[in-house]
Amino acid sequence: MSSTAIAWLSFVTMFVIGTDTFLVAPMLPTLSREFDVSTSLSGWMVSAYALGFALFALVAGPLSDGRDRRTVLLLGFAGFTVSTALCGVAQGFWTMILFRVLAGMSAALVTPQIWASIPSLVPGDAIVKTMGLAGAGMSISQVVGVPIGGWLASSSWHVPFFAVAGLSALAWLVLFRVFPSVQGAPAGQKTGFLATYAGLFRSRTFTWYLLGYLAYQTGVFETISFIGSWLAQDFGLGVGAIGAAMMALGVGMATTSIFGSHLIKRLGEARTLACAFVALVVLYGAVPFAPNLATAIVLLALGSAVLGLNYPIFMAMLLSQTTAARGTVSSLATTALYIGTTIGGFVGGVLLTRFDGFYGVAGFTVAALVLAGAVFTAAGAFRTRPAEAPSA
Repeated sequence: MSSTAIAWLSFVTMFVIGTDTFLVAPMLPTLSREFDVSTSLSGWMVSAYALGFALFALVAGPLSDGRDRRTVLLLGFAGFTVSTALCGVAQGFWTMILFRVLAGMSAALVTPQIWASIPSLVPGDAIVKTMGLAGAGMSISQVVGVPIGGWLASSSWHVPFFAVAGLSALAWLVLFRVFPSVQGAPAGQKTGFLATYAGLFRSRTFTWYLLGYLAYQTGVFETISFIGSWLAQDFGLGVGAIGAAMMALGVGMATTSIFGSHLIKRLGEARTLACAFVALVVLYGAVPFAPNLATAIVLLALGSAVLGLNYPIFMAMLLSQTTAARGTVSSLATTALYIGTTIGGFVGGVLLTRFDGFYGVAGFTVAALVLAGAVFTAAGAFRTRPAEAPSA
């Protein structure tokens, strides 16, 4: 199978999974009334999916390593399809929570197999490009997931779940027909749950990479989580205008995820990442001082474009540390992202209320990025290796 085919299969898979992640948010008022729960409690219908994903990912990664990734991928996707369809027929709040948790757990089986399979299925010089397209699927889902959910729910809250389940079923059929077998651990090599983690964390480089990635995601998602609140607070934007602004940021991220591989190939992964860290510190550091809304949106959009450039590099770096436990590495990366999102959400809420404007939030993000940069520097991530030397 060609690298292009693998890239687009990865894109579609990540798009379907990502769309389901953001599908529920615009339906919360409707679901709150339907199930007779408070607005604050209804938020758990969003969190349940993320919680199921993050917790089960820690188990799913080691379980998938050493097995045929195609089998695990198809099993997880089938569970995801069924669980999402069941959400459409949920009879109450707690059954919805259960089905959302199951959907998240099933998704935790799917995405690590995509990330872990890419280095085995495409040539080395196409890995970052293919991962960029997979990341673009997730980025674009963030852009369209909320409006798709709102549009489909205009007729009935059941419809969005059935629509995503139907799209998932079609994607499963395509994967079943064309996705190749990919063996996890080398034949004859037995891996246990604890042994897999112990083997990974014996590597100083991998440990530093993961810690740096956690610090990076904490800072980044702290800003992303509170952009809407800041735009409403300081510029008086309504829900519709904030949604349009967030879509613009998502488009910037998706664009560099798809087309950024050309720049990465020219500069090299290490040099691109180093330049990206400097750019993010400058851009996010400048956001609170934006004199008007247009300038703020431009700075945030540029920052999002840089984020799209970084994501495939990070995944390639982490996955390069092992061949036998790539599913576990992918799961750990996802868990680090969710942990970072949780920490950033908590800290950002406090900083936004205690500091005028966006100064506290942006200051924390810059500090987290500097810390992450220092960790990656210590791990040697910014040293250009011969295999990735920039093109002349």
